[in-house]
Amino acid sequence: MTDLSSKALNIEDLRQMAKRRLTKALFDFCDKGSEDQVAMRDNRAALDAIKLMPRVLNNTSARHARTTFFNEELGLPLMIGPTGPAGFVWYRGETQLAKAAAKKNIPFTLASTSNTAMERVIQNGGGTQWFQLYVWRDPEAAFVTVQRALDAGFEALVVTVDSPVYNNREIDVRNGLVFPPKVTLKTAADSLRHPRWLFGTAGKYYLAERRLPAFTNIHIPEEARASATGYVSAKSDSFLNRDDTMDWDYVRRLRDVWPKKLLLKGILHPEDAVKAADAGADGIFVSNHAGNTNDAAITPWDALPDIVEAVGGRLAIIADSGVRRGSDVLKALALGADLVAIGRATLWGVGAAGEAGASRALDILEAEILRTMAVLGVADVASIGREHIRLPGELPVSRSAKRA
Repeated sequence: MTDLSSKALNIEDLRQMAKRRLTKALFDFCDKGSEDQVAMRDNRAALDAIKLMPRVLNNTSARHARTTFFNEELGLPLMIGPTGPAGFVWYRGETQLAKAAAKKNIPFTLASTSNTAMERVIQNGGGTQWFQLYVWRDPEAAFVTVQRALDAGFEALVVTVDSPVYNNREIDVRNGLVFPPKVTLKTAADSLRHPRWLFGTAGKYYLAERRLPAFTNIHIPEEARASATGYVSAKSDSFLNRDDTMDWDYVRRLRDVWPKKLLLKGILHPEDAVKAADAGADGIFVSNHAGNTNDAAITPWDALPDIVEAVGGRLAIIADSGVRRGSDVLKALALGADLVAIGRATLWGVGAAGEAGASRALDILEAEILRTMAVLGVADVASIGREHIRLPGELPVSRSAKRA
């Protein structure tokens, strides 16, 4: 294995390594967003526009990035969010991500669109693991998956609520990408141009299990199996289309059957955050799905202050979308997030080099967090607050005081 510490100095390096190894269709699926990629660009622009306010001559020699979340100490103020393609970009990629998270003592979230059976990921991945749930065309079938996740031992259920219809990812349609994968002339030619992925991932699945990667954690009723096709461009009658009937009563039903931590992913409006608390959720992800669902949506970084004001203290608040640097993590904490979820950063890592790549992504972010804490003048993440950032348009402190 290449020494990643010298080859991958930042997350973008891992992205480029993954791009070289993966097929074009699969890399684009991991890398791109919906429609015109506006929301993706906005996520980065919003984070870049937030500026840190460093304080000097503070002793930061004993600094650490540990934090407490849900009454448990974590090694970093991070978690790995759900990324469905993990097991498609690397053989047993979900397990590799779980192992990397366990080494850093942070939670890992298994996507419902993953390839490796959830029981196997729990057993072999170790650490604290959560399960992410999509509710498909038959909302009752989701309760079978929920019970299976509970029996398997997942510590939290993360329900994605911002996707009542399938994402309009035009680039995937143009690439001819479908899930579960199908062999066509276009996909075969793409695979042959990327032999490391063809033999190192697809070939391993075929030799070990006589199958291509597939969805193994979605309960599909027998009568719906014929229609469970075309995940990327699902027809309206496909089981793999999303459920557009889901409402707050459905969340309350999930609360009744799930005794552990329940989180809702995809909250951007403060009133919805309040409704989540009222429905019994333990936490929320302030997220625009990394630009994958609504290309015109507000960024989570613009939404976060109002949501913190509305429900801070009532709910655990996780933020995600567009995080690429350790400084981004500190900005999120200063805005009021309790934890930051990363998705593409570790997905590119695992796509580049499996567990070693995912671990390298976490190492990079940890080093950047600690380095930025030093220049910010703080010794622990609990000390980071609103006074450590300036948002676009805000006046300097001295000028604000004079106007007051």
